[in-house]
Amino acid sequence: MRSKLFVPGVRPELFAKALASEADGLSLDLEDSVPEEAKFRARENVAAFLGSAELRDSQKCVVVRVNPLHSPHFLQDIARLVCRGVHWINLPKAESADDVLLAVASLESAEATNGVEAPIRLLVNIETPKGLRMAAPIAAAHPRVVGLQLGLADLFAPFGIDRADPRNVHAAMHAMRMAAGEAGVLAFDAAFTDVQDHAGFISEARMARGLGYVGKSCVHPSQISLANEVFSPTLDEVDEARRMVQAADLAASRGHGAFVVDGRMVDLPLLDRARAVVAQAEEETARSGR
Repeated sequence: MRSKLFVPGVRPELFAKALASEADGLSLDLEDSVPEEAKFRARENVAAFLGSAELRDSQKCVVVRVNPLHSPHFLQDIARLVCRGVHWINLPKAESADDVLLAVASLESAEATNGVEAPIRLLVNIETPKGLRMAAPIAAAHPRVVGLQLGLADLFAPFGIDRADPRNVHAAMHAMRMAAGEAGVLAFDAAFTDVQDHAGFISEARMARGLGYVGKSCVHPSQISLANEVFSPTLDEVDEARRMVQAADLAASRGHGAFVVDGRMVDLPLLDRARAVVAQAEEETARSGR
């Protein structure tokens, strides 16, 4: 999922526009973008949208960001919005493996009650110092965890950490990426709130891609095309990956485990990456209908 567009649950007039966008996924938000007095209304708005024919026919990944585990809204969010059509629940401000296990227990209970047969996955936000320190056990806490998502605003702002300094951003990105890698789950980049600073968005996205992140959150439709471009493999990357995969087949027929492509030795880690690039390119081609 190269791009995931945040849509405030309190703004139902935006739902159809978001669904028609080029974003790979939608994140229907009940947390930060919804004021306290509007939590119930936002929940009902999202519930109605999840039951709509338009959403059922969509190919987008549908994510619901619920309120934090220990908030008074979490259980109501889960009970109301764990339903068919939701692919992932986005859990904010997790700080331990126990937080994940508690969320999974609530998720399983709601699935049983609501007749949801396909297990819903968890995308877990890392947005506090403790959460970053515990990111590896959080990522490995349960098979339902599909990935970690970085939250730089919450991680940096309370402590006066300058997000404009790329060294600070890289340090946090690298730490979370290593935790996701240890657990074998996906890593998603943070939202970039200055919607007019496209250069800043692209710079941060490129840094994330260079660290193996698969996509970035978008808070405005104008950011979607930027994320899609940064996190899509280039034609040269796809061509190189296909040559590696083809060479691997030939090497395997000869009983060789390592081989050379374009003067570069290729072994299993590089081959796995090449296969992932080819798979992503084929998925994007299928999505675009080309």
